[in-house]
Amino acid sequence: MPREFPVGLTPPDWLVRNLKSQPAAPVNRAAVARAAIAMTLPLAVGLAAGRPDYGALVSMGALSGVISDTADAYRMRILNIAVPQAFGAVGITLGALVYGHDWTAVAVVTALALVSGMISTIGAVASVSGLLLLLNAVVGAGLPMPGPWWLAPLLVTGGGLLVLVLALLAWPLRSGVPERAAVADTYRTVAELLAACATDRYDDARHEVTQSLNQSYDLVLARRTRHHGRSPDLTRLLAQLNSLTAVVEAAPAAHLRGRPLPAEVPEAVRHLAEAVRTGYTGPVALGLPLPADETSRAVDHALRHAAAVVTAPDLDPYGLEDRLGRPAALRIRAGRAARGVMLSAASWRYGLRLALCIGIAQVLVSTVPVARSYWVALTITFVLKPDFGSVFSRALLRALGTVGGLVVAAAVLSQVPRGWWDVPVMLVLAPLIPALTPRGYGYQTAAITPVILLLSDILNHQGTGLLLPRLVDSLIGCAIALVVGYLLWPESWHTRVGDRLADAVADTARYVESAFGETVEPAERARMRRRLYRDLSVIRTEFQRALTEPPPTGRRAAAWWPLVVAVERIVDATTAARVRVRHGAAPPSRAEISQAALQLRELSEGVREAEVLIAVRTDLTGPAGSVLEPLRQEVAAARAIASPR
Repeated sequence: MPREFPVGLTPPDWLVRNLKSQPAAPVNRAAVARAAIAMTLPLAVGLAAGRPDYGALVSMGALSGVISDTADAYRMRILNIAVPQAFGAVGITLGALVYGHDWTAVAVVTALALVSGMISTIGAVASVSGLLLLLNAVVGAGLPMPGPWWLAPLLVTGGGLLVLVLALLAWPLRSGVPERAAVADTYRTVAELLAACATDRYDDARHEVTQSLNQSYDLVLARRTRHHGRSPDLTRLLAQLNSLTAVVEAAPAAHLRGRPLPAEVPEAVRHLAEAVRTGYTGPVALGLPLPADETSRAVDHALRHAAAVVTAPDLDPYGLEDRLGRPAALRIRAGRAARGVMLSAASWRYGLRLALCIGIAQVLVSTVPVARSYWVALTITFVLKPDFGSVFSRALLRALGTVGGLVVAAAVLSQVPRGWWDVPVMLVLAPLIPALTPRGYGYQTAAITPVILLLSDILNHQGTGLLLPRLVDSLIGCAIALVVGYLLWPESWHTRVGDRLADAVADTARYVESAFGETVEPAERARMRRRLYRDLSVIRTEFQRALTEPPPTGRRAAAWWPLVVAVERIVDATTAARVRVRHGAAPPSRAEISQAALQLRELSEGVREAEVLIAVRTDLTGPAGSVLEPLRQEVAAARAIASPR
């Protein structure tokens, strides 16, 4: 029998969620190999040349490149690795220039923390760039750098570029393969969605489809902006993604019908996924059963259209409509991002939070008579990254991961002689970083800690004397981040999820109104639906993060969670009604549409004004047999959820 904890010893849910590792994913063997080579080779070369400190700096830069190496598409890898390395070079240059100048170093590193925090709000690449800008500045200001001022940034950047070169070696042979694999994987997730119709697995399958579509569109559209529509391969991939729109729209109608689809339907989509993966353009036998009602006709029509697009030998690159809109030119996006950062209250608040914490850390290590360490500020930089997850959760996992990493580091520093033995040790430790990172932040910290301590020992030769100060420094850094960067800012620990969810409900009301009007273009309607699902996916992710917070934040997030699911179902019901009308069902009256939209807007205002769920008026009636009846039921359910029990 499974062992049960006594009631008083049962760990709270938020702690269990924090300590639970992420589901095991297949190990990225290529990333593991790149980490082993990029971080071990510089050490060997440095030892052979009689300058192990130079080799350690290159390996330190390679570590930054390994952390940044998260993209699948080759062009995206250039941005993900090269851009942050440029910011890292600036950071270590400025940090090295103020090394030994206590109060100047405090001022410069604090100012860089403000800049780092503000640019981190732009997006994923900017976030990693801001992270490396501050991390390298902290390291440069805390450790003596060998050689002239320009050598350290050159060596560190060289390590990151080594990772980039290794990542791009297969580009000439595999150009476009990651994008094609992503689109094929999206087809497979859609097949699982169709197989889950009328079952309890449907909601999870729909969420997987949303995430997969987001990733595929991001990869394909980001690359297509550089080709301006002239690449036949990218045109084909975008057309194949767009052709899934009708299939995804038909899925809610099939689910609400209440009967599972025939097994031939998801199997047909799996055949199309294989055709996308291999680039096959010959005939495909779908083997679909004859449709019997408007829902099955919608599914049949959508699958046959997708098959025609997947197997079409030629597509017009200039006649293709982007379902999410093609991104603007890089210059325009950069200008928008810069204006957004300077005018955004959120970016200023985060920048000031980070600068305040870093400033306190730098003052502390400059004035308190303890061993001075860059590790305090480094810990704060890693922990105080809200876009990387819950600050509270990261502080907890950082402390636990550091303890685990120090155990490994103690064995290495006490038993392994300094010199050539560092090479095989690094060959073993470096691959653990990409292998363990997908399991969670605590695992990543445990993998990175012994690597950084090994490289630090090569630079300052302190051996096991590094261990206890690093543990104390990490705990101090976590404490500063929790108190100054978390508890003193109510927005961090008060769950104000209402605004974002209220926006999604208001957008849903507009989608209901546009779904049955003839004045809205189909492409615009598809973009509206995709944006809604993307926004709801982001909200879902934010809620999952909030659940790892201690009470009352996690408890409040749990109370709001059913409403998120209810809004997703409202969007599904609207899409299903639209599909049924398009394939023969009687359209709803204008009054029905206006009534549903009004109820949603009232719900949106109620959610926006509430810290907790409040009662709202529910008045939904309509003709029996209307295609909007499922929608009315879902809206009524959402409003009931938004009432106190």
